Amino acid sequence: MNYEKQKFLEHKAYNLRKNSILLPSYAGSGHPTTCLSAADIVATLFFDIMRYDPDNFENPNNDRFILSKGHASALLYAVWHELGKITDAQMKTYRDINSSLEGHPTLRFKYTEAATGALGIGLSIGLGEALNAKLDARDYYTYVLLGDGELAEGAIWEAAELAAYYKVDNLIAIADINRLGQTGATMYGYHVQKYVDKFEAFGWQTFLADGHNVVDMAQVLTQAKEVTGKPSIIIAKTIKGRGVDFAQDENGYHGKPFLQDELQRALHELEHNYQVAATYTNDIAWQPHMPKQEKPLEQKKAAKMPTPSYRIEEKIPTRKAYGQALAVLGTVNQNVVSLDGDVKNSTYAELFEAVHPKRFIECFIAEQNMVGMGIGFARRGKLPFISTFGAFMTRAHDQIRMAAIGQSTIKLIGSHAGISIGQDGPSQMGLEDIAMMRALPDSIVLYPSDAVSTYKLLEQMANYNDGISYMRTTRMATPVHYRNDEEFPIGGCKIVRVSQKDQACVIAAGVTLVEALKAYEILQQQNINICVIDLYSIKPLDTETVFRLGQASNNYIITVEDHYIQGGIGEAIAAAMCNTSIEVTSLAVSELPRSGKPEDLLSWAGIDAQSIVKAVMY
Repeated sequence: MNYEKQKFLEHKAYNLRKNSILLPSYAGSGHPTTCLSAADIVATLFFDIMRYDPDNFENPNNDRFILSKGHASALLYAVWHELGKITDAQMKTYRDINSSLEGHPTLRFKYTEAATGALGIGLSIGLGEALNAKLDARDYYTYVLLGDGELAEGAIWEAAELAAYYKVDNLIAIADINRLGQTGATMYGYHVQKYVDKFEAFGWQTFLADGHNVVDMAQVLTQAKEVTGKPSIIIAKTIKGRGVDFAQDENGYHGKPFLQDELQRALHELEHNYQVAATYTNDIAWQPHMPKQEKPLEQKKAAKMPTPSYRIEEKIPTRKAYGQALAVLGTVNQNVVSLDGDVKNSTYAELFEAVHPKRFIECFIAEQNMVGMGIGFARRGKLPFISTFGAFMTRAHDQIRMAAIGQSTIKLIGSHAGISIGQDGPSQMGLEDIAMMRALPDSIVLYPSDAVSTYKLLEQMANYNDGISYMRTTRMATPVHYRNDEEFPIGGCKIVRVSQKDQACVIAAGVTLVEALKAYEILQQQNINICVIDLYSIKPLDTETVFRLGQASNNYIITVEDHYIQGGIGEAIAAAMCNTSIEVTSLAVSELPRSGKPEDLLSWAGIDAQSIVKAVMY
C-alpha cells in the first residue's frame, strides 16, 4: 500500500470515529467505545477491500458486510455517511422514533444486510449468504465483523464448524478483540492465541493483525481472499475506546455516550491523537472496486404448484406430505432450498434431497445456526424451508425472533408436534411452538390436518413475503378428508360440519380435527348436532367466521388442541371472543406429559373424541 492510500484510509477511520462519538451524543445513548475499536477495520474494508456498488446496494454481485456486533451501529451509519448516503441532518436523528438509524441495525435502514444486536447471529447469517454464492456460482465475498464478547456464544461455534465442513472460502470473519465486554474483561482478554487455536481447531484459516493498522489489515484481508477450501478469520487486536484517552481500555464505558463537557474532551483527544488524519485534505479520487453490474434480485412469488393426487381416507402423516410437497415446489421454483437438522428421515425433507441434492443443506444438530443460515439465504433471494422437530425449534427462538425483527421470509416446519407422537416422551413433544410463533410480529402460523391441506398450505407459505411463516406437522398418520382441488388461503378456516341446530362449535386443528370428527359421529347417534371448524390458519385468525358460527352454536365454543393451554388455539379464540357473549371452553395439554401410546395420551390429556363429547354435554 502506498503512503497516500494509507493516509486516506486513516483519514476515513478518523471520520468514522468522530461520527461514532457524535451520534450517541445526539441520542443521549449508544455505544461509542465499541465503534472506536473497529473503525480502522471498517475503513479498510469499505474503502480498500470490498467490491460493491454504493449506488446499487442490492446488486447481487456486491460483497456483503454483516455487523454481527450490532451495538456498534453508529459505526455502520458513519461509513454510509462517508459514502454520501446519509446526510448530516439524518445523522442527528440517530435512535429517534422516526429515524431508520436504529440503536441496533434493522432493515428499516436500506443499507443494512441483516438485523443484529442479539449477539452470536451474524456468523450464521454470513454462512448462509456465503453458501448462497456457491450455489449461484457468484464470486462475492461475505464479511462478518464479530465482537470478542460474542465469541462466547454457542451459535458462533455451530456456524464455525459447519462453515469449515462446507469449505466456504468466500466467508471472511474479522474478530474485534478489544478485551472488554459490557461489565468487565472478556473470557480470554488479550490472549489472542486462544482465539487462533480455537478457530484453527474448527478448520479455519486464521490471521493475526493489528486492528488499528490499516496497512496490516489490508494485507491480511487480501491474503484471506486468496485462501481456498476453508473459511478465514482475522483476529484483530484492538483497544476499546481507541483515540479517547480517558475512556481507552477502561471498564465502565460500554453503552455510555459522551455528554456535555465529556463530549468536547473526547473530540479534543481524538483530534490530538490523530492530528495527521484529522487535518488530511488531499481528497484522492476514490472509487469503490465495482463488481459486475446486475439488477437487484426480484422478490418473485413461488410458481404455482400442480394439483396433488391424494385419495380420500388415505392415511398419510402430514410430515410426509410436507416432504412430498416440498419436492414438488423445488421442481417448479429453483429458488427453494431445504435446511434440515439431521432429522430428514423424520421430517421427510429427504424427499426434497433425493430430487434436488444441490439445494439441500444438512445442518446437523445445530438448530440455532440452521435458522441463522436460513436468514442469510432469504436475504439473498432464496426461499429457505427449515425443518426439525417442533420441540427443537425452541432452541433457536432467539434466531427466529431476530428473523422476525429483520423482516425475514424464512419458512419454518416443526414436525412431531404434540403428545400424539407417543412413546418418545415429553422431551420430543412440541407443545410450546404455537405460542412461540404466534407472539412474533408479522408471523403466520399454520396447522394442517391432512395431506391435501399440508400440500396447499406449503404453497401458501412459499408465497408469503411479509414475514416468517411456521407450519406444524405431526408424526401420526391422519386420513385425507379434503378434495385435491380444495383451497386454503392464509387467514381462513374450514367449516367441516355445520347444521341449523348446533349445540356447540368445536374448533380443532391437526390431529384433534380427527378427534372432533369422531366426536361428531358419536353425538350424531344421540341426535346432538355440533359445528366443527378446522382452524388450519391459527394466525391470522378468521375471527369473523368463528364469531358467526359460535353465535349460531348456542354461544358455545370448545377448542381442542394438542398443545399446552398457554398461548395456544384456546387462548387465541378466547382473546378474539372476549368482548362477546360467547363462552369458550379450552381442551388442551395442561400437565407435564409422559410416554405412552398416542391414543392413551390423547385420552389422558382430555383432548380425544370422548373428552370433546363430555365438553359438549356438560
